Amino acid sequence: MNTQKPPGKPLILPVILIAALIIAAVIIKTRPGIEHRDEGLPARAVEIIHAATIPTRIQATGYGTIQPAVDLIARAEVSGRITYIHPQLKKGDGLPQDTVAIRIEAVDYQLSLSEREAGLRSSRSVLEQLEVEEKSVQRSLQLARENLAVGEAELKRKQEIYEKRLIARTEVDAEEQKVLDLRQRAESLQGQLEAFASRKASSRAQIEQSQAQVEEGQETLERTEIRLPFDARIGDVSIEKDEFINTGTELFRASNVDGVEVTAQIPIRHIRPLAVSLTDSRYEQPPGPIDQRLLLQRLNLQARVRLVGDDLEDAVWEGRVVRFSESIDPTRRTAGVVVAVDNPYQKIIPGKRPPLLKGMYVAVELLTPEAPMQVIPRHAIHQGNVYVVDKRGQLAIKPVKPALIQNEFAVIAEGLEENEPVIITDLIPVIQGMPLKPIHNELAQQTITSGAAGR
Repeated sequence: MNTQKPPGKPLILPVILIAALIIAAVIIKTRPGIEHRDEGLPARAVEIIHAATIPTRIQATGYGTIQPAVDLIARAEVSGRITYIHPQLKKGDGLPQDTVAIRIEAVDYQLSLSEREAGLRSSRSVLEQLEVEEKSVQRSLQLARENLAVGEAELKRKQEIYEKRLIARTEVDAEEQKVLDLRQRAESLQGQLEAFASRKASSRAQIEQSQAQVEEGQETLERTEIRLPFDARIGDVSIEKDEFINTGTELFRASNVDGVEVTAQIPIRHIRPLAVSLTDSRYEQPPGPIDQRLLLQRLNLQARVRLVGDDLEDAVWEGRVVRFSESIDPTRRTAGVVVAVDNPYQKIIPGKRPPLLKGMYVAVELLTPEAPMQVIPRHAIHQGNVYVVDKRGQLAIKPVKPALIQNEFAVIAEGLEENEPVIITDLIPVIQGMPLKPIHNELAQQTITSGAAGR
């Protein structure tokens, strides 16, 4: 049985395909074209401050331990038995100036002084006796000279009579003998009078020697009493009552309560900027050794001392720089700066402001006088560049030259214009020319101003 395909069926599929292509072509041609719009990058919100020139104080910080300004080691200047010790002469206690702390038995020294005073009185008595004798010899000499004048006049008269042959030669010879005796008497008295000068000089020398011995005895006697030369805080006490001590024995230690000192070790690289005021060409160091008083006066540094390791905001003392150490620590590369604090026992606040005691570990801040400088936050510098907002509101990257970087701020020498907006926000990514939306951070501006001023 033969099957046959319906006629014309193979032509349907090609017709459908052709019709579909024609319809697609018409749709493409009549469809509107695609619009292209340039949206750009969105503006990034950033915090800024203004790079302003503000009063700035260069700072340097060092650390050290408190030491008394005066540390006394009392030693015996005479030997003897201890007869008295002040009841408050104990470690940690305090005693006012001129208090008798210790007495040493003084009987032998009093006897010695009495003997020396007796010798002085004897020497003065000898001088007084010599002065009385001298006056007596002066009167005798005056009388002898008057008698000699009378005798010479009588001899002359008799010689004239003898020439007239009115008297015998024996009378003239006798008168001449009288005159010779009178002249010998006068010369003898004159010799005695001249000898008084050397005898009185010797007596005065003896008096001076005796006076010196008396003064030495008085000083020795005074040394049997040990008095405090200042208001003191007592340290170690090394003796007991009734103990016999020799000259040079250590008695006790004491420190002055009117002032303390701390030798702060400050890195050399931090000390160098403190000399910014010495860049004035008018400053000249006189020849010879450095006059530290003149140098410190020229630097005019302020010092603050604060406790380390304690959360005590009130534990801050004003100090003054008194001198620099004589050498540099070659290991730590630091230099010592000695700062004094007066009256460290005053204005004590229990629990907040203790007294500055020996051995306390403290930080010392040195500050220069204020000077106008352009200051920005330290973290605003990125590998020598600063990110700023330009006049078009876009990111600009500017290289800068810092004059100094310390603590949380940097002093800029070159690269920024006055009041230029500096970005203090961390940007990731950083694209030159990216649009920005700046927001002024007033708190950050105030913080940098306060920090630069050293407050």
